[in-house]
Amino acid sequence: MDVNQASLDMHYELGGKIEIVSRKKIETREDLSLAYTPGVAEPCRVIAKDYEQSFKLTRRSNLVAVITDGTAVLGLGDIGPAAGMPVMEGKCVLFKEFADVDAFPLCIDSKDTDTIVQTIYLISKSFGGINLEDIAAPRCFEIERRLKELCDIPVFHDDQHGTAIVVAAALLNAIKVTGKRMGQIKIVINGAGAAGIAIGKLLIGMGFGNVVLCDINGVICQGDEGLNPGQEEISHISNQNREHGTLADALKGADVFVGVSRPNLVTKEMVASMNQGIVFAMANPVPEIMPEEAKAGGAAVVGTGRSDYPNQINNVLVFPGIFKGALSVRAKAITEEMKQRAAYAIAGMIPDEELNAENIIPSPLDKRVADVVARAVAEAAEA
Repeated sequence: MDVNQASLDMHYELGGKIEIVSRKKIETREDLSLAYTPGVAEPCRVIAKDYEQSFKLTRRSNLVAVITDGTAVLGLGDIGPAAGMPVMEGKCVLFKEFADVDAFPLCIDSKDTDTIVQTIYLISKSFGGINLEDIAAPRCFEIERRLKELCDIPVFHDDQHGTAIVVAAALLNAIKVTGKRMGQIKIVINGAGAAGIAIGKLLIGMGFGNVVLCDINGVICQGDEGLNPGQEEISHISNQNREHGTLADALKGADVFVGVSRPNLVTKEMVASMNQGIVFAMANPVPEIMPEEAKAGGAAVVGTGRSDYPNQINNVLVFPGIFKGALSVRAKAITEEMKQRAAYAIAGMIPDEELNAENIIPSPLDKRVADVVARAVAEAAEA
């Protein structure tokens, strides 16, 4: 059976993938008095005097809001908040399954930045963290920036930073396999939206080397007209040699290709022009170049977003552990140091003796990863 039809059948059967489960059974009058009135008044009074006690006396210490406006859902685009709900529910399932973090889906029926920011801020006291999801660029940059200024809990746009962290983790091991040197590699990223820009920033911040971003118009360079705010910002720290031209031009002599764009944009001839190329073609379900074609062009290491090929580069390796770690120490933000340590922690899950071209990243189903990432994030937060 086709996986799409099988998934549809499962959703009809379940009527939703999550449910609320009580942590306290109500079987006696005493149970009722303790969980609700009159006893519940006492934790309310304690929190009223000391706000921080809300993280000890309620579930918000382990509760994340998974929030979308439905404008950039998977590869489906702007399908609206209601249609985005199955994805948000799925994200909540992954939080619980991989990190035992409770998560609740919220779909906001607005495309207005001010409305979205205000809505999320006003409900933020119910949660320990905010996971933004499937919000279109460039609006997502502004929404995240403003919420991080307003909220006293971590705000994390997974499409940006989760993707960036898992790419960085895979790349740390890929350069080991290929013998490339940190700081001396050229990385071409195709797709200068939320994910592409975040990947670029993190890789530059970690010192991988020269990052060149491309969009539908070709190479992005400082001074180009028509750049959105996110592209304009990264143009000042990327493309060190001020290159211009097409994606094919940028790939000549490049060490790494990272695709977060559209299917079938890269040919084996373009891969052949690279320098022992590392190819992460992550468009889903059809990548920028199929692994067989990339290898035929001479790619040394190939990763995709797909589960039917080696080296699946998947955000589920990141966000459960990121939030578990942040929540465990009551971190108020996800910092660059946390992201970098998370990337190194994920990469470190593959022992050097097991590293090879088809084993550079843990399986997305490896439930050990969340705890490893959580420890790294908590240590960074405490430091």
